[in-house]
Amino acid sequence: MSMAVETFGFFMAALGLLMLGVTLPHSYWRVSTVHGNVITTNTIFENLWHSCATDSLGVYNCWEFPSMLALSGYIQACRALMITAILLGFLGLFLGIVGLRCTNIGSMVLSRKDKLAATAGALDILAGLCGMVAISWYAANITQNFFDPLYAGTKYELGPALYLGWSASLLCMLGGILLCSNCCCRPDDDAAPAASPRLPYKASQTKTQSVRLSAHLAPTASDEEVFDSPNQYGIHAYV
Repeated sequence: MSMAVETFGFFMAALGLLMLGVTLPHSYWRVSTVHGNVITTNTIFENLWHSCATDSLGVYNCWEFPSMLALSGYIQACRALMITAILLGFLGLFLGIVGLRCTNIGSMVLSRKDKLAATAGALDILAGLCGMVAISWYAANITQNFFDPLYAGTKYELGPALYLGWSASLLCMLGGILLCSNCCCRPDDDAAPAASPRLPYKASQTKTQSVRLSAHLAPTASDEEVFDSPNQYGIHAYV
C-alpha cells in the first residue's frame, strides 16, 4: 500500500509541475472587465510577459512589456516565484524518479531511496508554495484595483490562468506531502525481513542432519572392528 501511495504522490506532483509550466506562458492572467461599460470595443488580456488587445472581429495585437525595470514590483516578484517553482519542481521530479521504490537506478539501498523521496517531496511542497504565493499575490492586486473607486486605470478580472495555477500549486503540495509522509512507513517494512527465523532453522536442521549421519555411521565402525577382531572368526584360529 505504501508503494501505491508513493507512486500516486509522485504522479500528482508531476501533473502539478506540468500545469505550472502551462500557467506561466498562459496569456489570460487577467482580462479587462465589462462591468460598468455600456459599449465595449475591445478586450485587453495580460500575463507576466505581454499585453494583448482584441476587437469585436477577433483581431488582436500583442506587445511585449518594454522594460523589466519599468514594471511593477509585484510582477517582477511573480515572475521570479513562478520560475523558481518550476525549477524546484523539475529537481523534485528528478529526485523522485530516483527515490521511488518501484525504480532501480544504481542499485541503491532503501534507506538512501527513502531520503531521496523525502527530499523530492520537500522540493515539491516548496514549488507549490512558490506558485501559490505568486498567483495569489497577482490576484490580490487585481481585486484591490477592481474594488478601488479611486483607481483610474483599466480594471481587470481574474483570468483562467490563475485558476489553473492554483490547481497546479495545490497538486504539487499534496504530492509532496504524500511523498514525505510515506517515508515514515519504510523502516518498519525494511525491518520485517531482518526478523525472519530462517537462520536458526537452518542451523538446527544442519545439526539434526549431522546427528543422523553420525548415528548411521556408528554401527559401520563397530562392524569393522568386529570383522577385524581375530577372536570372532575361526579362520584366524587356524592360521
